[in-house]
Amino acid sequence: MKQEEVRNMSQIVYRQMLRAKVHRPTVTRTEVDYEGSLTLDADLMRAAGMVPYERIDVYDCDNGSRFSTYLIEGAAGSGEVCVNGAAAHLATTGHRIIIAAYCSIPEEQIASHRPTIVLVDTKNRIKSTSHKIVAGTVVPG
Repeated sequence: MKQEEVRNMSQIVYRQMLRAKVHRPTVTRTEVDYEGSLTLDADLMRAAGMVPYERIDVYDCDNGSRFSTYLIEGAAGSGEVCVNGAAAHLATTGHRIIIAAYCSIPEEQIASHRPTIVLVDTKNRIKSTSHKIVAGTVVPG
């Protein structure tokens, strides 16, 4: 590789961008005595384009706690959202959470980047998916 090509590569700017989120599913269970992670219904994972062992950030809408962990695939159609391990101290059964996954995007691709947003009902079933977040939109539930 030529010296100039190396120099140009080092000038590429990447930004961490929201890639996907599952918005406000309800925690169905917590398991402190588990290695760690978050077990999520396979249908929700698939709809969001999330995969097992992917790093996620979790935001608890009821108590404001935030933590990072990884995903374990739960049974499809189960509605399962189980917070495992030490993170189980940060969320409670019945709490609404946001599960977010991020990616690195080169600066020149940011304008065309659109995350996948999965909205769920009170039983953690898919209500809708989209690729746009509109500021000020209130999602009931």
